[in-house]
Amino acid sequence: MRSGQPSAARARCWGNTMGMFSFLKNKGESSPDVGAAAGSVSAAVPPEGDVPFSVPEALNIEALTAPVDVPSDAAQMGPVDAARTAELQPKIVEALKTVFDPEIPVDIYELGLIYDILVDAQNRVLVKMTLTSPACPSAQQIPSEARYKIKAVPGVTEAWVEIVWEPPWGKERMSEMAKLQLGFF
Repeated sequence: MRSGQPSAARARCWGNTMGMFSFLKNKGESSPDVGAAAGSVSAAVPPEGDVPFSVPEALNIEALTAPVDVPSDAAQMGPVDAARTAELQPKIVEALKTVFDPEIPVDIYELGLIYDILVDAQNRVLVKMTLTSPACPSAQQIPSEARYKIKAVPGVTEAWVEIVWEPPWGKERMSEMAKLQLGFF
């Protein structure tokens, strides 16, 4: 229906003063008579450049049209510093013990989801962890919460959480406390 002529429905909208968006126009202009719009399609077409809706100045539409700046979430770590890792690891473990899987009443450290904690010379931390299942419904929430809690540890300058699937998680990775709490003994 792109022949250059507007559809009858569009003609009715432009010609009707009670159109769906007429309250947005607020210009005090009078619209053509409905009867005139029904008789002549060209009478209902707005003049060139006339837009039925203008964006209020208070709205910033640049956020809707600007290209998305996607930050790189890839870990940008230097070589692992064993001394700094040994220094920060207990604090990081304590922070990770406050992150829980919402479906299991045990923290992610005791569940055995944390595979490795690495710290470089600039106190940037990389934690390699897994999830109980690739279809885990909390796959976005758990790593994000872990990252922010690690970043809150005094001395940590940056943190990344990397999800790994090898080796796969199993019940044998859980601590004795987690097994006892979940009734696996």
